[in-house]
Amino acid sequence: MSGQRSVGVGMVGYAFMGRAHSQAWRTVGRAFDLPVQPRLAAICGRNEAATRAAADRLGWAAVETDWRALIARDDVQLIDISAPGDLHGPIAIAALRAGKHVLCEKPLANTVAEAEAMVAAADAAVPSGAWAMVGFNYRRIPALALARQLVADGRLGTLRHVRAVYLQDWLVDPDAPITWRMQAEHAGSGALGDLGAHIVDLAHYLTGDVITGVSAVSATFTGKRPLPGGSGTGQVTVDDAVVFTARLGGGALASFEATRYAAGRKNGLRIELNGSAGSLAFDLERLNELEFFDRTDPADSAGFRRILVTEPGHPYLSGWWPPGHTLGWEHTFTHQARDLLTAIAAGTQPEPSFTDGLAVQRVLDAVQRSAASGSGWAAVEAGGVSRERSE
Repeated sequence: MSGQRSVGVGMVGYAFMGRAHSQAWRTVGRAFDLPVQPRLAAICGRNEAATRAAADRLGWAAVETDWRALIARDDVQLIDISAPGDLHGPIAIAALRAGKHVLCEKPLANTVAEAEAMVAAADAAVPSGAWAMVGFNYRRIPALALARQLVADGRLGTLRHVRAVYLQDWLVDPDAPITWRMQAEHAGSGALGDLGAHIVDLAHYLTGDVITGVSAVSATFTGKRPLPGGSGTGQVTVDDAVVFTARLGGGALASFEATRYAAGRKNGLRIELNGSAGSLAFDLERLNELEFFDRTDPADSAGFRRILVTEPGHPYLSGWWPPGHTLGWEHTFTHQARDLLTAIAAGTQPEPSFTDGLAVQRVLDAVQRSAASGSGWAAVEAGGVSRERSE
């Protein structure tokens, strides 16, 4: 790997997503042959002591307490945004204007207007060679990347149904303290943006189509929660759960459910596609498996087959272990880093683009409008979606 040029990464945030992204930046150059190597140049957080502790633990060379100073560093060429949603727009736009590449966690923004401004900044940065990508890491699960290939190859025929759920239970306890994820001014929405954004993006990615309209209901089950430290309570201003039906541009029907109140479900994402020629189903709790039903099989032996997605020819598996030696959730971020660095080196648009993130944001906006009005159908504002590069 010596002699290769490198990209200095500056990351904003060091909590849950910061840890996952740090693991990916440390690992990607050891798992894959890359045209450019990442350097963990600097990590940024408001609490200097906590940020320094995170830098030591996660492998970052330097510390900043102001994201503006991070962007200004000469040894940083890529800004990784793992901060709350209200910071995504200001940081991404400033970084792109400074000629830095950007990786921004999902959802892209808190509002459509913010997402549109981020897309405009990303488009304006392209002539200077700065690229932007939104971090929908579940696209990088090998089984889902294989599912996308099967759909693109026509193995499902005409698509008729998409059904997706994302179920967690970390808010079931009404005494769990309030965090920024439960405050609209920081998170934009609750389960909708936190979990629903993932399954909306997967619907777009797997089908190659876009959602054109929705009908939604949402609920906030616990309106007040203890403040951290136990000094009083704070108002919950986001949804705890949302359910919506949808239609895709090609005519397929879809249903989605996202909740943080499904007792016993820790990270329960499942998505199924049904078409005229077959079906696909994926369950995150069986991350290395894909279920496939082929209608051309003889009736006396037809049924869903289990594909163990660990073969060297499967998406992303070339960098890892012998067949049958399974991968985990953290590998999705390593694959994300690989795809981003490869696109930067090639001078091509990394996927999913900010335009793809905007498409998801428009769906989230329609869901919120439908749920708030209580009157049913809400159209999704039209907007383009870029196509994922084949693995």
